[in-house]
Amino acid sequence: MHYIRNFCIIAHIDHGKSTLADRLLEFTKTVSEEKNKHQLLDNMDLERERGITIKSHAVQMEYKYNNQIYRLNLIDTPGHVDFSYEVSRSISACEGALLVVDCTKSVQAQTVSNLYLALKKNLVVIPILNKIDLSDSRSEYVIEEMVELMGCAPEDIISVSAKNGLGIKKVLDKIVTQIPHPNGDPKSPLQALIFDSLYNPFTGVEAYFIVKNGCVQKGQKLQFMSTGKIYCAYEIGTLKLKHISKSKIETGDVGYVVSGIKNTYEVKVGDTITDAKNPALKAISGFEESKPMVFASIYPVNSDQYEELRSSMGKLQLNDAAFTFKTESSPALGFGFHCGFLGLLHMEIVRERLKREYGVSVIITIPNVSYRIFMKKTLNQEVIEVNNPSDFPETEKIQKIEEPYVFVSILTKEEYLGNVISLCIGKRGKIIENQRYLTSGRVQIMFEMPLSEIIFDFYDKLKTISSGYASFDYNFLGYRNSNLKKITVLINHKKIDPLSLLVHKNEAFFMARKICKKLSVLIPKHQFSIPIQVSISGKIVARETIKALRKNVTEKCYGGDVSRKRKLLEKQKKGKKKMRQIGKVEIPSSAFITFLKVNN
Repeated sequence: MHYIRNFCIIAHIDHGKSTLADRLLEFTKTVSEEKNKHQLLDNMDLERERGITIKSHAVQMEYKYNNQIYRLNLIDTPGHVDFSYEVSRSISACEGALLVVDCTKSVQAQTVSNLYLALKKNLVVIPILNKIDLSDSRSEYVIEEMVELMGCAPEDIISVSAKNGLGIKKVLDKIVTQIPHPNGDPKSPLQALIFDSLYNPFTGVEAYFIVKNGCVQKGQKLQFMSTGKIYCAYEIGTLKLKHISKSKIETGDVGYVVSGIKNTYEVKVGDTITDAKNPALKAISGFEESKPMVFASIYPVNSDQYEELRSSMGKLQLNDAAFTFKTESSPALGFGFHCGFLGLLHMEIVRERLKREYGVSVIITIPNVSYRIFMKKTLNQEVIEVNNPSDFPETEKIQKIEEPYVFVSILTKEEYLGNVISLCIGKRGKIIENQRYLTSGRVQIMFEMPLSEIIFDFYDKLKTISSGYASFDYNFLGYRNSNLKKITVLINHKKIDPLSLLVHKNEAFFMARKICKKLSVLIPKHQFSIPIQVSISGKIVARETIKALRKNVTEKCYGGDVSRKRKLLEKQKKGKKKMRQIGKVEIPSSAFITFLKVNN
C-alpha cells in the first residue's frame, strides 16, 4: 500500500490532459512505441472526432523511483462543464490531482471549478504548466495567475510540453514524492467504492472499484450494499490498457470485478462492495449522486425499436451514471422515455452514442429544466415538481412557480467585459459580486441566472462576443420565483405535447409566433387544410394554415353543362370537410429534429 499512488488529471477543456496522459503511459513503458497513438485513453470515436474527453478512463502504470517500483493508478477526466460529475467521481477515488493549465490560454473557469472540487476532497494538487514549447506561450503571465489562484510558490509549478515529452520525469517524481499513499486498513472488513462500470455483452456488468479497506480475492462472495445482492467474483484484476487478471486486489489499489451480473440496475456508481460473510458495518460516505439539470424526451424513430432502446439506455446508464430515464408515452410519437442530462452537450453525446454503439436512431424533444409549482391551498397537493411541459397544471390552480437558478462564473479579457455583462443581463442575469481581477487584463465576474437561459445558446453567444476568449462554469444555487407561461401547439385542433415548452412571460409571445411560422414550413401538405395554432396559458395567440393539396377533379369534364363541374366540386368539398374531421396529420420525425434546432 505504501508504494501505491492514486491520482487524476484535471483541467479546462483542450488544455492537454489526454496528451499528458499519453506521455505518462509512454514514459513508464505501459504502452510500446509501435502501439502508441494520440488520445490513447479516449477509446470512443466521438472523443477522437471532437478532441474532447467524455468518459473518465482508469489505467495502472509502474514507475521506478530510488530503486523501488511504484504502482501509479491514473484517471484521466473530462474538461467540459457538462461532464463535471465524471470529474467528481474520479476525485473521490484519488489522493492527488495534476492540475493542468495551457500557457497559451491561461487559467479558465473550469480550471478554477476543478481546483475547488479537488481541494474540497482534501487532495494534494500538483500544478502543471503545459505547452511551453509553443511560440505564443505566455509562461510568466500564466504562472503569476496560478500562484495567485493556488497560493503556491512559482517553483512549485512544473513546466512541461506534453506533446514533446518535456518535463514528464519531473511530473512522475512529484507524483511519487508529494501525493500520499492510500490510508486504509488491510485487516478491516472489505470496503470498495465503485467509481465506474460498463456492460460487456459476453461477461455482463464489469464494475471498476478502489479498495478502501480490506482486500478482494478471486472467487470471494461479494455483497453490493445498496441493493443487498450477493455475487461471486469470478474474475478480478487491474486496469491497464487491457484487463490484467489477478487473484487478489489489495488495500488502496484500483481494479475491476466480473460477477456475471446481467441486470444493469443492480450495479450503481457510488455503491460499496463488501464481503458477504464478514460485511462492513456501513457503506463508504461522501460520494455525491448526480443531479440532472436538463430534461428532454427520447423516442425511437422506428416504434418497433422501443424495447431495444430501453435495453440500450440501461447499458448506457451503467457507463454514464449522470444519465437518468423513465418511461412515458405521447399520442404523436408513441412510447418513449423522459430523460435527465447534465447539459446540452451531454444530451447530444447520449444521442450519438445510442446511434453509434447500439444502432438506435432517436427523436429528442425540446429540452427543459425542472420547475417547482406551488398549488393553491384549497387543493390537497401543495408542491409538485414538473420537468415536462405536458405535466404543467392549469393556470388557475397555480399559486406560484419557482425555477432553478445557477451561480455562473465567467472569466474574460477586460475589453470584452461590457459585452459579457450585456449578454448576461439580457438572459435575466443579476451581478452578485464586483468583478475580480486575477491579473491585469483578466477579469472574473459572477452572476445569478435562470438555468433555462443558459442551456440553449448561451455558451455559443459568449464565445462569439468575446472572440473565443471567455469561459464559464456554473453550479446549482436553488429555486427562485418566476413568471412562466406554457406554450402549447395544436395541429388540426389536437394538442402535440412533445412540442410544448415553458418560457418566461417576456419571451412567450415572440416564441409562439416563431414556432407557428416554422411549423407551417416543416409539416408537409395533406389532402386537407391543416390549421396550426399556438396558445399561451390556454389563449390562442398565433395561427398559420397549411393549404390542402389541390387536385383538378374537373379535368375530365370536357364540355357539357357547367352543372356537372359544380356537382363534382361540391362532392370534393364535402369529402375535404369529412377528411379534416377524421384525417390524421402525419408529422415526420425530421420535423421534430429540425424544430429542435430552430428553437435552439
